[in-house]
Amino acid sequence: MEFHLWLSLVAICLLGALSPGPSLALVIKNTLAGGPVQGYSTAISHGLGVALYAGITVTGIGVVIVQSPILFALIQYSGAAFLLFLGVKALRSKKATSEIPQDSVSLKTQVNGWRDGFLIAFLNPKLAIFFLALFSQFVQVDASWTQKLVMVATVGIIDALWYSIVTFGLSRGDIIKTLRAKSHIVDKVTGGFLILLAARVVVN
Repeated sequence: MEFHLWLSLVAICLLGALSPGPSLALVIKNTLAGGPVQGYSTAISHGLGVALYAGITVTGIGVVIVQSPILFALIQYSGAAFLLFLGVKALRSKKATSEIPQDSVSLKTQVNGWRDGFLIAFLNPKLAIFFLALFSQFVQVDASWTQKLVMVATVGIIDALWYSIVTFGLSRGDIIKTLRAKSHIVDKVTGGFLILLAARVVVN
């Protein structure tokens, strides 16, 4: 892939990652609930989920998902159910203390960043549509596997890096302590947002 085309791909991926949505809400929620470690776990696993969809697309399986209404709907409704689960869980959360619990058992009961980040990406079949549209502009018919791997890696790394930056920003100074003091409000807003997104999927 020529360098200027790769830069175009980077720009588009950055714009996609920067757009607010359930993934950003989840990263913020998990960072507040479990601290930076869980925030980074969510960011990295989300990047892996996005990269997996990109890989599925370049191998041609993405076309199968998009052209199979039953499979597409199954993944989509599974994603809606997961959003609903996260939303209800957030609404039921109680006010947190200003200190992040250090006990690994306590953290595990509060949030599972590796699971949440990956599933919220993987259970979004619209990523297949996005990558089909995106890669059609960059992948040539005779593209090598090296070129395809570079594209997949670019997508995943940019996504994980952006949400890691969000986690890093939230973890600086007294920001996380201030937000944790208001965590019950953040959770209620996040929970309502995730439930609305789940309802939107069902209605559409």
